[in-house]
Amino acid sequence: MMIKDKQQVKKSYIGVHQQIEAEMIKVTKTELEKLKTSYRQLIKEMNSAKEKYKEAVAKDDHWLRTLAEELMQTQQMLVNKEEAVLELEKRIEEAAKTCEKKSDIVLLLSQKQTLEELKQSVQQLRCTEAKFTAQKELLEQKVQENDGKEPPPVVNYEEDARSVTSMERKERLSRFESIRHSIAGIIRSPKSALGSSFCDTIPVLEKPLAEQDWYHGAIPRIEAQDLLKQQGDFLVRESHGKPGEYVLSVFSDGQRRHFIIQYVDNMYRFEGTGFSNIPQLIDHHYTTKQVITKKSGVILLNPIPKDKKWILNHEDVTLGELLGKGNFGEVFKGVLKDKTAVAVKTCKEDLPQELKIKFLQEAKILKQYDHPNIVKLIGVCTQRQPIYIIMELVPGGDFLTFLRKRKDDIKLKQLVKFSLDVASGMAYLESKNCIHRDLAARNCLVGENNVLKISDFGMSRQEDGGVYSSSGLKQIPIKWTAPEALNYGRYSSESDVWSFGILLWETFSLGVCPYPGMTNQQAREQVERGYRMSAPQHCPEEIFKIMMKCWDYKPENRPKFSELQKELAVIKKKIT
Repeated sequence: MMIKDKQQVKKSYIGVHQQIEAEMIKVTKTELEKLKTSYRQLIKEMNSAKEKYKEAVAKDDHWLRTLAEELMQTQQMLVNKEEAVLELEKRIEEAAKTCEKKSDIVLLLSQKQTLEELKQSVQQLRCTEAKFTAQKELLEQKVQENDGKEPPPVVNYEEDARSVTSMERKERLSRFESIRHSIAGIIRSPKSALGSSFCDTIPVLEKPLAEQDWYHGAIPRIEAQDLLKQQGDFLVRESHGKPGEYVLSVFSDGQRRHFIIQYVDNMYRFEGTGFSNIPQLIDHHYTTKQVITKKSGVILLNPIPKDKKWILNHEDVTLGELLGKGNFGEVFKGVLKDKTAVAVKTCKEDLPQELKIKFLQEAKILKQYDHPNIVKLIGVCTQRQPIYIIMELVPGGDFLTFLRKRKDDIKLKQLVKFSLDVASGMAYLESKNCIHRDLAARNCLVGENNVLKISDFGMSRQEDGGVYSSSGLKQIPIKWTAPEALNYGRYSSESDVWSFGILLWETFSLGVCPYPGMTNQQAREQVERGYRMSAPQHCPEEIFKIMMKCWDYKPENRPKFSELQKELAVIKKKIT
């Protein structure tokens, strides 16, 4: 009986085993078919990559031949021009010895002018020759590196039944992409690869960090992020939180990444090879396309140059007398190298990051504007700490002090003219969707010929919708700020109009502080109850009516600055 049971169990076991084996074979065949399909697709992609590789090499060879031809033509032109210069110099020298008539002198001067033009042409040709030579050397180097090399090998499906992993595919494609980027980088942007000027005797890599186009100095992190928009965009900046520490900022895979440049044992590095200076480190990663870190996989593709129009070096300005102190630092009178007098706003080095960002906000706003009633930005010094903002020097000082000192001399028409200047400047800002948020007599400056200029854009914001929301009451000028801004943090051009009404009151009261006898809190409560200041002594009725319109509780009922500008222009014409 037991023997029969054992035989039965054995028979059942064999049956189950065979069934499992059959299922496994079935599943294996299905998976194998999937793998074969994937493998065939991989082979197609690799063959396509190989063709692209060959195309890139062919284009490279064609570009090199074209470049060689252009170089030969340039060199021949250079020889011809140099011979012409020597010949003309000889003729001028001989003519100078026998020059007696006036007509001869005129001819001699004409020849000298032609000589100078020829010399300039020769210099330009030398620069072009240097450019083409440098490009040719780089391209020849790349061609030699790849000369005779086949692209990454592709396994024929029929000849090899081994599986190919996705990692192998990724590595091959990565190799191809690296070579393609290296060649394309030179062809597409020789200026970036070779430097901004081929006439320069100093190679780009030997220039100090501050002179590198991709070095933006001590700009805030948030401003750096705004500049990075496409895959591989990069720049280097000095850390705001830790002066002397440098950061590489890169746009990669939809994110802005920030890498601290390590400085250990007198060498700069990320995690690999070290270099004696930062330009060499960045150039290495940019030209070789070596990843910044293995974990990140970030590659440098496009250096983002700084806006040289506004960049000044600290050495370009000499600080003079102290003009005053502000929330962020001190303001000095300064002189540029060309003897231009300027105002220099400095930023304290120990300020928190968010305040340094606010400090540079003024320069960011003013870069976009050009109006006679808005103080002009000349440049910024961000290459190192402390940061400077360089503004035009407005000689008359702030408007509030001017009113108080000159109150016995200022005529009514001049007060209206001052008001019109501010309205004109604010109408311009209104058209640009710029909200000042701190319009007051103390923040206007009196320029030459008593032209009033709006200044102090540290709190300003440029908003597409013309409305800016803020929270908290830090550093808010209560007596100048509209109710909706105080209550809900809602700023707009309409809230600036309210502030303009207060500025009008300051102007025609000749510098009296608004809501005299009231604290900030009392003034705020009274305004909420419907209280409005009465007209200053000797203030024209038409001007006071404008003030009252500016102080309408509902923002939508207040006039536009463009309307105020027209209205004040009419009033000014009426006054004799």
